[in-house]
Amino acid sequence: MRFLTSLPALALAFIAAGCAEAPSKPAADRPRLVVQLIVDGLPQWQVTRYRDQLGSGGLRRFLDEGSMFTEAHYTNAYTVTAVGHATIATGAYPRATGIIGNEWHDPVTGAQVYCTQDESATYIDAKGSKFGGTSPKLLQAETVGDVLRTADPRSKVLGISGKDRGAIIPAGHKGTAYMFIEESGIFASTTYYMPAHPQWVKDFNAKKPADAYFRKPWTPLRGESEYGKSLADGQAWFPPGGKFPIVPGHDVDAPGPKFYGALLVSPYADQLTFDFARAAIAAEQLGQDDAPDLLSISLSAHDYVNHSFGAESRISHDHVLQLDRQLAAFFADLDKTVGRGNYVAVLTADHGFMPVPEHTKSLGQDGGRFDSRAATAAVEKALSAKFGEGKWVRRFSTSGLLLDHALIEQKKLPRRAVEDEAKVALVALPGVHEVATRTDLEGLRVAGEMRLHSAVQKGFFPGRSADLFVTMKPNWMMSSRTTGTTHGSPHAYDTHVPILLYGPGWIPVGTYQRRVDVADIAPTLARLLKIAPPRASEGRVLEYGPGMR
Repeated sequence: MRFLTSLPALALAFIAAGCAEAPSKPAADRPRLVVQLIVDGLPQWQVTRYRDQLGSGGLRRFLDEGSMFTEAHYTNAYTVTAVGHATIATGAYPRATGIIGNEWHDPVTGAQVYCTQDESATYIDAKGSKFGGTSPKLLQAETVGDVLRTADPRSKVLGISGKDRGAIIPAGHKGTAYMFIEESGIFASTTYYMPAHPQWVKDFNAKKPADAYFRKPWTPLRGESEYGKSLADGQAWFPPGGKFPIVPGHDVDAPGPKFYGALLVSPYADQLTFDFARAAIAAEQLGQDDAPDLLSISLSAHDYVNHSFGAESRISHDHVLQLDRQLAAFFADLDKTVGRGNYVAVLTADHGFMPVPEHTKSLGQDGGRFDSRAATAAVEKALSAKFGEGKWVRRFSTSGLLLDHALIEQKKLPRRAVEDEAKVALVALPGVHEVATRTDLEGLRVAGEMRLHSAVQKGFFPGRSADLFVTMKPNWMMSSRTTGTTHGSPHAYDTHVPILLYGPGWIPVGTYQRRVDVADIAPTLARLLKIAPPRASEGRVLEYGPGMR
């Protein structure tokens, strides 16, 4: 677990990278700035498959001048944005963070809960979430940024994202979050963090930078023949508009909520996020003193692109290349403002992506779509036949079903017996792989036949989780959608994401093929910053350097 920063190792790293520029000597015994880049919905295979088409200053900074862990995985079962961001930030899984999904239903009241909802923390200068406001109130674990700010209140921690959850969760309880607001096309914070925006935020928003992309066509960076590793436009499973050029705002007369929402399915959303991050770095003077800062940038557009068209599409392929260019420009600016030897960058993803079921079937493999309403209907039928009429299922929640506890109690039934009957009905459905019950997950009984029991248990938080958690077979998608695809399973296509590290003077050059956990990022960053890991962290410090392949 040593961080190898010897002069021979550094010299070897830069010779191997072919860098003409000598590395800056580290300004102190820890980096002045840690930049955490989370590409929403980026599977590891996309980084390596398109490597020969990457430019020189973006992803190649990590691949040629840094460390890449080729077998990094999430080890929980429900792989979605909020859960992934919480694991990256805390080193812990939902059983400790309490963030079991993007949203869930309360097991007692049945009410819907959004992962960052907080009606008391209203948006500043903007109308945002339907809940009226957001904050990290529901996050039950401390983050790396929380530990950093506790150790030295001079340190600044910022989270910036196209999604509120992508900004708020990494910023933690003691940082500051700014998120893109679809209704107005600006970046805003909430009153949890401050009573009013600082002037630099007002100045940024006053320029209406999002409006510059109104009806600006997104066209491929390369010729059509250079996209042979991806699927052509216009596939049958695409929603309308699934071919280049893609023009945000083509169907409206002026910039407004519909246009700002369409920006999120384009590289322009990430460009806006990077531009806001640049403004934050300058105004907040990040990385300019001996109190290290943490900047988390969550890039949301890739998730929206992959949901619509699939990671196998040419549209997604080109989006990776667009993102690569944006990263190159951002790193070049960091070199100038902070200095190459003064910052460390880590790039990862909050989850991967499932192949589009129709594409999988076209290859002769098993796969399909499964409507969660069928699961509810099957359980209702089975429980009514066994225990009498009643509305047994209250809600579908985070890939699982909430049963009516009051009805079970009223009929004086053993909860285990009801769960087991529901489980039998669910596993008989096409596409269903395994089902875990609340009794299983509370430790009253270990379902030894469940290969994925440990992964499901990592995602179980008693006061928030469902009574029955359903895992689909590989390449089966639980959704009522008839186009596009999703994520959320414990299968490798959803769990396998990149972990890339870069930082001259801090990170040696290397590619590591042993399996590691995304939860390892938090304690690794804590080690670099010379602070304690977050208290709930389950991860281990990533080992890299000679002999660690």
